[in-house]
Amino acid sequence: MTGFLGQALLYIVPFLLVLTFIVTIHELGHFLVARAFGVKIDRFSVGFGKTIVSRTDRRGTEWRIAWLPLGGYVKFSGDLDPSSVPDEAGLAELRQRVIAENGPGAERDYFHFKPIWQRALIVAAGPAANFLLAMVLFTLLFSAIGEQIVAPRVASAVPGSPAAEAGFQPRDLILAVNGRPVADGREVTQTVLMSAGDPVRFTVDRGGRQLILTATPERNLVDDQIAGRVRLAQVGLLMRPLAGDLSFRRLNPVEAFGKGIETIGSTVGTTATYIGRIFMGKESGDLLNGPIGIAKAAGGVTQQAVAANPDPGWMAANLALTFLSFAALVSIGIGIVNLLPIPVLDGGHLLFYGYEAVARRPVPARVQEVGYRVGLALLAGLMLFATWNDLQKLSLFKFLGGLA
Repeated sequence: MTGFLGQALLYIVPFLLVLTFIVTIHELGHFLVARAFGVKIDRFSVGFGKTIVSRTDRRGTEWRIAWLPLGGYVKFSGDLDPSSVPDEAGLAELRQRVIAENGPGAERDYFHFKPIWQRALIVAAGPAANFLLAMVLFTLLFSAIGEQIVAPRVASAVPGSPAAEAGFQPRDLILAVNGRPVADGREVTQTVLMSAGDPVRFTVDRGGRQLILTATPERNLVDDQIAGRVRLAQVGLLMRPLAGDLSFRRLNPVEAFGKGIETIGSTVGTTATYIGRIFMGKESGDLLNGPIGIAKAAGGVTQQAVAANPDPGWMAANLALTFLSFAALVSIGIGIVNLLPIPVLDGGHLLFYGYEAVARRPVPARVQEVGYRVGLALLAGLMLFATWNDLQKLSLFKFLGGLA
């Protein structure tokens, strides 16, 4: 029982800490831009449910910490519609009520009566805050640990694998993949992961001679400490650097900032490519994670950080750096998801505002209602699919009856 509780704490606590921190920053993005535009705000909550502690500032905003640490929210005054985009009738009713309670002109302080461009910026500020957080975290990371480049040197090719059939040999150095120069082994791995079933051209240096080798990645079932049981695209290359294949350099804050931007761009591009391949039927969606998968990943990175060095000082430093990296990646993921054009998400609100800007009137109530329901169903379906993936990665169904 004690072991189970320990494992639960190892997985759940890091997950809740990371999730609450990232969602709070997301909501803080909405809050700060709304406050800059003079929007009246009722509440900023860290967590959900019953209030633990709260205070009200001089502008009438209640700041509270609630008992359920699953993120947080910001509530604008008059924000009663679940989609946050009331129609013309709803706006007229809200205007009358606000004027009756606070006098003429008071409605100008309410979110729904702000110009479209201000409302759009307020909504977009949430995902923007996630990307900004990732940028800051990556800048701190690269400033603290620098940049290590491990050249993609081939140690061996798994017998019978696509790499072996392509003719890879030990000590081959990969110079480019699909014509794009690569300097680090991680670039090779990333391209292979996104290329299941598609031929990949490798430019290889073999004893000073350049060769073009072509291999088609195949999906293999892999047990990963962080991701669980997943099918990953592989060509069967084992890479191990030689003495001269390792390089390291310290990065100043400007260089670290640039590297952080590059990492965010690469992560967003890879995510977009993966989602696109899912819609084209080239990927199964195994790498999509729900809350269980994120919790497992949080526990996995915690275990790795603790096991890396038993010294308490090194352990604390390694945990801090590991969680900074993990939080940055999760923050990018939350930013991307919130920009999806689904009505219950920020991207859906921006879609409605785009219509309002063109049509000169809000989206009709009936359309909003249908859009909200469809969006909620899509989001629920996505979460169910991701949770199904999580359970399969944990081998739960295999344990229960060999279904996986």
